[in-house]
Amino acid sequence: MDLCETWLVMHLMHLMGLFSFWISFTKFTTLFTRVFGFLHKIMKGNCNAWILVSFNVLLTTGSLISFTLVLSLVYSYAFSSPNSVIKSYDEINGETNSSQLQVQSYVSRDACNVFDGRWIQDDSYNNYSYPLYDASQCPFAEKGFNCFANGRKDIGYTKWRWKPNDCDIPRFDARGILEQLRGKRVVFVGDSLSRTQWESLICMLMTGVENKKSVYEVKGNKITKQIRFLGVRFSTFDVRIDFYRSVFLVKPGPVPKFAPKRVKTTLRLDKIDDISHEWIDSDVLIFNSGHWWTRSKLFDMGWYFQVGNSVKLGLPINSAFKTTLLTWSSWVEKKINTNRTRVFFRTFESSHWSGHNHNTCKVTKRPWKKTNGKDRSPVSDMINRVVKNMSVPVTVLNVTPMDAYRSDGHVGTWSDNPSVPDCSHWCLPGVPDMWNEILFSFLLQKDEAS
Repeated sequence: MDLCETWLVMHLMHLMGLFSFWISFTKFTTLFTRVFGFLHKIMKGNCNAWILVSFNVLLTTGSLISFTLVLSLVYSYAFSSPNSVIKSYDEINGETNSSQLQVQSYVSRDACNVFDGRWIQDDSYNNYSYPLYDASQCPFAEKGFNCFANGRKDIGYTKWRWKPNDCDIPRFDARGILEQLRGKRVVFVGDSLSRTQWESLICMLMTGVENKKSVYEVKGNKITKQIRFLGVRFSTFDVRIDFYRSVFLVKPGPVPKFAPKRVKTTLRLDKIDDISHEWIDSDVLIFNSGHWWTRSKLFDMGWYFQVGNSVKLGLPINSAFKTTLLTWSSWVEKKINTNRTRVFFRTFESSHWSGHNHNTCKVTKRPWKKTNGKDRSPVSDMINRVVKNMSVPVTVLNVTPMDAYRSDGHVGTWSDNPSVPDCSHWCLPGVPDMWNEILFSFLLQKDEAS
């Protein structure tokens, strides 16, 4: 029904209402006249008047009821919700106004929060089994993270996958993803947890490569904990997966003159790391930072904060981290072409140290049933707030809540140095694989949308 037909119906109903009103008014006048005649005749004893008036009362009452119903229908049609009328008209004409389109897009995009879910044990999902690879067959997995090769007997920690409450994460198809990445460059920037995710992704992608020798480190470097750059090329697909070690994201600097002797190095909170120019030419850019923002890693080692020419000796670590994030966000907004480069920031990865001084590492055989308060982190909250206020699109990989359950996934004493327990880093294969599955679920979603 178009607007002309709608106008015609409304006017017809209006005329019906007037007609009904006229009938009701006429009958009411007639009834009023006859009531007085009835009273007069009653006094004369004429009973026929009672029958006549009763008939007129019924007829008039029916007219009044009809009049009321017609008015109700006219009112409900003419004064229905503007939103429903606009919606109907837009649907009829195949159009949607801009505000409705934005709302529908938001609902569609956020209908499933992939970080709201649970870990389920499943070694046969979508026709492939967990773990997704054998770390011993991947030359880019650090020996210290290969817990199974280092003597861990219970391999149950490799059999868990993350299941969002309202959807499923797409199967990680290594061959298909390599085709999707053909000619592209993926860059990880951050600390050793970023390097772990980098190693995980390379091992996952290598399962889709027939000629393993076609995958190599571009400079012939071996993985070490202090190296600043590692790059692996999948030559068959012309794909690069790079890692840049930048644990603070901002630039370390020399000690200014007249600084106290306890200051050995400063962090220039207002300057991005000097290797940042190498991050720009990328198609996917994943950042992380957080584990080094502690007193033991900073103040106890003589690292303090600097802004401009001023050393901020009393600046709290959380405030310094926020300033760093603002410096980073400004750099992304000015330097990164987000029409080409998809930017991600992974939140703080829950560690599971326990004991009075947080120096006890008890690795469980199964994930925790509760998060025990580890599903929140001031670092993660700050990352979310800063990214939310950015003027360019950045996706937060909010892994903090999901990692909180995985007390079973840490290296523990199954490393290349078992005398030093580790409840911060993760076994490979393991939890970082799920970060990459989620990462590519976002990338696949974007490709499908475009």
